[in-house]
Amino acid sequence: MRSSGSAGDIGTTVIARVWHGRIRAKDSAEYVRYIEDTGIRDYRSCQGNRGALMFVRPNGDEAEVFTISLWDSYDDIKAFAGADISKARYYPKDEQYL
Repeated sequence: MRSSGSAGDIGTTVIARVWHGRIRAKDSAEYVRYIEDTGIRDYRSCQGNRGALMFVRPNGDEAEVFTISLWDSYDDIKAFAGADISKARYYPKDEQYL
């Protein structure tokens, strides 16, 4: 997804990379802390990253999780995610939650 700037940054193109997953609702707070300390921190430390957001939507016993990272270029995304930017980058404890 591409977005053309904002009121404060007219004319700049930003690429949004979206990830979606499901976790147990009871693990939501713990999972948010875990992702803030791993994925979100990693996104924000990369060259070309404009920021990252995480949203959690409870749905009964499950919760849906969305992360959105904003990038200057596809090359910047590749430096973070690898050559196939359509594949998610997972962390050691992800399997415990997802």
